[in-house]
Amino acid sequence: MLHTLTNPSDGSSTPVLIVHGLFGSGRNWGVIGKRLSDRGPVIAVDMRNHGDSFWSDSHSYPDMAEDLADVIAAHSAPMDVVGHSMGGKAAMMLALTRPDLVNRLLVADIAPVTYSHSQAHFINAMKAVDLSKVEKRSDASAQLAATVEDPALQAFFTQSLDLKEKRWKLNLDALAAEMPKVLGFPQIDRTFEKPTLFLSGGKSDYVLPEHRPVIRALFPKARFAKMPDAGHWLHAENPRAFEASVRAFLDAGQ
Repeated sequence: MLHTLTNPSDGSSTPVLIVHGLFGSGRNWGVIGKRLSDRGPVIAVDMRNHGDSFWSDSHSYPDMAEDLADVIAAHSAPMDVVGHSMGGKAAMMLALTRPDLVNRLLVADIAPVTYSHSQAHFINAMKAVDLSKVEKRSDASAQLAATVEDPALQAFFTQSLDLKEKRWKLNLDALAAEMPKVLGFPQIDRTFEKPTLFLSGGKSDYVLPEHRPVIRALFPKARFAKMPDAGHWLHAENPRAFEASVRAFLDAGQ
C-alpha cells in the first residue's frame, strides 16, 4: 500500500495517518499534510484500487482496515487517524477492529451507515472518456463536462489520470462491482473507547441527527462538530478551517 511520509520540521506529536475518500489519493491531501507536519509525522496513503497502490477485486471495509493496520504496524506505534468519506469508514473499521493501533480518530463527513446515493454515474463518466484523445488534464475535463457539471469534480477526477500511460489510476471495474460495499457499513459488535470527532460540513447531508445513536453505540466518546460553510468536500472547500479543526482535536490529547 503506497503511502508518503511527511517528515516533521519540529515537534514530536503522535504520527497522523490521513485516509482519503472514494476516487481520491494521498496526493489530494498534500498541502494539509505538509502544514500539519510541523507538529509531527504525517502519512497520507493511497487506498487499494486508488492512486499508486495495488489493485484488488475486493474493496470491503475489513480489507481496507487491514491495509491501514499494516501501514501503522510498519511504523511500530499507534497513530491519530483522519479519514474522509470512504476513508472515514475505513478508519472507523480500523478503530473498531484494531483499537490498539489508533490513538484518536477524526471522521470527516461520513457516518457508519448505509447510503443510497451511488457513485456509479461518476465511474461511467470516467469510463466514457476517450483517453486516446487526452494529452493534458483539461482534455479529459472537457470530455467529463458532458456528464459531470461541476468543474471542481472534473478537476478532482482528472488528478487520478496517468497522462503518460493514458490510463486511470482507479480500478474502475472493481469499484463499480464493489459499490454496494462502499455505500454500506458492516454490522460489527465492537466499540472504540477513545476520543473520536465526527466533523461534518454544514451544507452536507451525510451526517444527520438520526445517525447519532448508531455512532454513539460504536463510539461512546464521540463528539460532533460542523464547518458551517462547507459541504461534503469540507477539506477541499475550506482547507484552513479543516486544518484548524484537526489541530484543535488532536492537540487536545497532548
